[in-house]
Amino acid sequence: MRNLLDFLKEYHHWFLFLLLEVASGVMLFQYNSYQGSVWLSSASGLVGKVYELESNVFSYFHYGRLNEELTSRNFHLERQLAQLRRLYVEAKQDTTDLERRELQFLSQFQLIPAKVVDNSLNKADNLMTIDKGSADGVEVDMGVACGNGVVGVVYLVSDHYSVVIPVLNASSSRISCAIRNRGYFGYLHWYGGDPTVAYVEDVPRHARFSLGEWVETSGFSSIFPSGILVGKIEQAYNSKDGLSYKLKVRLSTDFSCVRDVVVISDKSMAERTRLMEAAKDSISFRQK
Repeated sequence: MRNLLDFLKEYHHWFLFLLLEVASGVMLFQYNSYQGSVWLSSASGLVGKVYELESNVFSYFHYGRLNEELTSRNFHLERQLAQLRRLYVEAKQDTTDLERRELQFLSQFQLIPAKVVDNSLNKADNLMTIDKGSADGVEVDMGVACGNGVVGVVYLVSDHYSVVIPVLNASSSRISCAIRNRGYFGYLHWYGGDPTVAYVEDVPRHARFSLGEWVETSGFSSIFPSGILVGKIEQAYNSKDGLSYKLKVRLSTDFSCVRDVVVISDKSMAERTRLMEAAKDSISFRQK
């Protein structure tokens, strides 16, 4: 206590100075309209900056969740749009029936949001790692997509991480694709080099299409549903044997900045896989 009194006694003139400064400031801004308005304007600006900083900090910490929600929403919207295009041909049916069929189709799929934690572009056989694994419901051979289109297929799974074979894998990636609203299909293949371009091969020679049309997943495999964007047709070439087309496609997914993805869990995939395996076993048995 004595030390405190000694401290106050030694520096009392500084405390008196601060008290007088505060009192004079209050009197200046309270009893003079001009100075008061200047003070209010400055205080409002300061408070506004504080609120802006708080908002930026809040947005930063919620940015990841927002990206996940947008990715899932974009995927659902693309799926609904693809279904509506397909069902438009059947427009003579009533709207209630169309909505029921769309909801029934989408109910087959569960989307598992994930983030890309490792990715490569400069190799012939690129791989991608995401931060979700078997503990989150991810399984081998599940499709992976983002809000802009196809990404790849799950290859290896651990408890909390998965390795994905992306489209940009020259040796292992072959995804069944179709020309939108045309029905002609082929297989997507990347040859290396430019990460923005891939090729759809084995498109039937009698196919009719135009440059600039969209290519999307065909839905003929048990990995991807139909209607997920792949890219736009830029050029068409004849195959070496002249029996089919090879289409140069500008990919809709920018693999250089893909961060948020969804793993597509198809409830009916297990049943189709079991049926296909049973068919293969049956064929092998008959050949023996």
